[in-house]
Amino acid sequence: MAPKTWYKIGGPARWYVQPRNPEELSEAVLRCAENNIAVYVLGLGANLLVGDCGVNAAVFRLDAEYWRRVKYHENNVEVGAGADMQKLVLRTVRQGLAGIECLAGIPGTLGGGIRMNAGGKFGDLGALVTTVQVMDAEGTIFERNKDDLVFDYRSTNIVAPFILGATLELEPDDPERIMHKTKEIWMFKRNSQPLNTKSCGCIFKNPRGLSAGALIDQAGLKGMRIGGAEVSTKHANFIIAYPGCLADDVLRLIKIIREKVYDKNQITLESEVKVWP
Repeated sequence: MAPKTWYKIGGPARWYVQPRNPEELSEAVLRCAENNIAVYVLGLGANLLVGDCGVNAAVFRLDAEYWRRVKYHENNVEVGAGADMQKLVLRTVRQGLAGIECLAGIPGTLGGGIRMNAGGKFGDLGALVTTVQVMDAEGTIFERNKDDLVFDYRSTNIVAPFILGATLELEPDDPERIMHKTKEIWMFKRNSQPLNTKSCGCIFKNPRGLSAGALIDQAGLKGMRIGGAEVSTKHANFIIAYPGCLADDVLRLIKIIREKVYDKNQITLESEVKVWP
């Protein structure tokens, strides 16, 4: 799994499944259910840490052409779960549609972005979503509408294991103005985050009203290193993986950060990164 993640670390998956359409996905999901095989869903692997022993499970990747579709209907955009969010940002800017530029600099697929309500200080994806198509563990497809969707900080109330696609509602605007704003957001991220390193983005969620990075910095942990894993000196909520780094190095460092921050502030940091298994 290492080549499939931004960290470039982690062990193998027992099965790796790339269905080309909903029918193939449904069939494979049913087989997993009938044989009690655990299921994991992989996007771009940008917010993921796979354990050194890998996963005794079926890892599904929705990356065929069908899953990467993008169709425009005036100010609504129908997007497949496998669409790259950064490519989607650029395409919608060129279409003169505003709203999704808040995702500039945030890697991942649309499905993963919806699952964790990707975003930041400039806005989040959930605010744009009007419908989401999902599939349950038995292979049944159904649609969730805006009225029964709840998006919160880095979370959603979607419990179905597969997000197949979504419809986003954007606002018509001048392409040049949107591109200017997109570049500003990208520059902010580039200047404040270690984007050119092997990491999985922010390790911890921000406690309400506080910054996880600031709490880690205040605990004196910037630059702390365990094996090949190091707390970034640029942004303390990032753990960088250097050559030879193991998933266990990252996990040990996460444990130490939690303990030190709690000792100093009595605040328990909650993970934002997904850890398999």
